[in-house]
Amino acid sequence: MEMTRKNLIDCHNRIKPFIHNTPVLTSNQINKMTGSEIYFKCDNFQKMGAFKMRGATNAILQLSDENKKNGVVTHSSGNFAQALSLAAKSIGVKAYIVMPSTATEIKKTAVKGYGGELIECEPNLDAREKAANDIAKSTGATFLHPSNDIEVILGQGTACKELLEYNNLIEHVLVPIGGGGLIAGSALAAKYFGKNCTVIGAEPFEVDDAYRSLKSGKIETNESANTIADGLKTQLGDKNFPIIKDEVKSIIRITEEEIIESMKIIWERLKIICEPSCSLPLAAVLKNNETFRNKKVGIIISGGNVDLNNLPF
Repeated sequence: MEMTRKNLIDCHNRIKPFIHNTPVLTSNQINKMTGSEIYFKCDNFQKMGAFKMRGATNAILQLSDENKKNGVVTHSSGNFAQALSLAAKSIGVKAYIVMPSTATEIKKTAVKGYGGELIECEPNLDAREKAANDIAKSTGATFLHPSNDIEVILGQGTACKELLEYNNLIEHVLVPIGGGGLIAGSALAAKYFGKNCTVIGAEPFEVDDAYRSLKSGKIETNESANTIADGLKTQLGDKNFPIIKDEVKSIIRITEEEIIESMKIIWERLKIICEPSCSLPLAAVLKNNETFRNKKVGIIISGGNVDLNNLPF
């Protein structure tokens, strides 16, 4: 299914009552540091603290009334678990959230606080998928994937759409890449609402499956996931990868040291909280400043859910 400009506009209008149009920040100090004119789209200020509220809301709103009655289910140890819980509660739908038993207590508490029903399982993908499938069978709940779902992708794309409505002269939009939902949606938004705007991914060296997938033309996997950017440990799917392959210009890989340094700059210069995962786009600009010099650059700050007891600096 080709996703059109109208699909993205309809999606945005549908979810507007349930989301924030988050602010865009700039910093003269960061602009001097990079030689670029950077616009930070701060979806760390989104409801529940991350862009994933957008996709979760759209996916639930697109369900039939019958399916809404039966609820939704997902497996996630991260922001999508919280997003689906809050989106479902806002719309009046039951949410079942499968989380590995090893997930942090802060994340489990957040899911419960947002109204999700928490089901714990063994910390591996097979156990997560089995638990979610069992719930779907027993309750009739609809399974929603955090990133490999057309309605989720469209929802995530509204962050970039808002950024380009704020300034449609932006030449490059940089996005962190994990499961691929945000970058696929952003690529569609840039295609339909930008003026020759290119979308570039930023990914840790330690989990560079998307970088390798773009090179090989097929979905690659990771042998290990040893990165501080815990939101980027997931891999691409068959719904988002075709969009990424066609619409994303390139992916820049970032070291762990660069992730931490970039995160510090955002905290210190912008005076905002961001997760390690969303500091990668700025790190990409810093390490390739000749490429972006004198360019208007958009960066999506994808989330701000950090464990304050476990900061890397």
